[in-house]
Amino acid sequence: MDLSLVVPIYNEEENIPLLYAEIKEVLETTSYSYELICVDDGSSDHSVAVLEQLSREDNRVVVIELRRNFGQTAAMSAGFDHARGDIIITMDGDLQNDPHDIPAMVEKLNDGYDVVTGWRHDRKDPFISRKLPSMMANKLISWITGVGLHDYGCTLKAFKHEVTENIRLYGEMHRFIPAIASGMGISFTEVKVNHRARRFGTSKYGISRTIRVILDLLTVKFILSYATRPLHVFGTVGVVSSFIGFATIFFMLIQRQFFGVPMGDRPLLMLAVLMIFMGIQFVTSGLLAELVVRTYHESQHKPIYYVRRIIGGTEKDTK
Repeated sequence: MDLSLVVPIYNEEENIPLLYAEIKEVLETTSYSYELICVDDGSSDHSVAVLEQLSREDNRVVVIELRRNFGQTAAMSAGFDHARGDIIITMDGDLQNDPHDIPAMVEKLNDGYDVVTGWRHDRKDPFISRKLPSMMANKLISWITGVGLHDYGCTLKAFKHEVTENIRLYGEMHRFIPAIASGMGISFTEVKVNHRARRFGTSKYGISRTIRVILDLLTVKFILSYATRPLHVFGTVGVVSSFIGFATIFFMLIQRQFFGVPMGDRPLLMLAVLMIFMGIQFVTSGLLAELVVRTYHESQHKPIYYVRRIIGGTEKDTK
């Protein structure tokens, strides 16, 4: 199987037949074998019935019906888990992504990239409610993660299968896959893609989702920087806090010794002692977090490195 198209669906009964027809038209002009995995994320309309009918007519259509609405990230993760293709394409089910961009993205993967992400350079969405928050979020995400992309929110992306096998998603983290992948040493690029106005239904996005994305960004930053060594962040805060506390006490001792300033009844002394104890607690928390991380990696067989390929050598001796 060459391609697996993963499409999260939520109340898109009018868009599904048109999307299927477009995908079929585009991919049947290529030599790629493919499957279309539609993940229904608890739709309350007739989306599931429409998908079932398509699946009966075309065995390349795979329908995954979730028990309730778990969110786009969970739906996408379900699609990844059931995908069989060497390359996985993700796209929205609202017809705003253009299937005609798929062959060009696949060609980029064939050029050697591991992830190709779309850039909606001429986005057909309302400016205040959609484009402006997205622009601000993209700038912030690029700055914090150090991975500069124009459009983190574009669902149209292409992945080599092994990339999705090594990334577990939750929250709103599907949009952060390029940033997470960069921490694994995975190569990625961005290509301009067509974006179309919504024809049917209403958008499920809004400012509230932007807020959730920003909160998840903090998690991604921690994962990228400190997931394997949490003591680095807790320990640094703890050492700085303790240093400030000890420096304050030393300053007060000098004042008492040379200038006769009493220190026992000063609130500053209590603050200094509090800073020292806070520092000790941070360092202790960091050590405990190190134990938790070690237990997690060993119990889940989670690798601390990812190999692209091995050249030369002989088979490992298993005796």
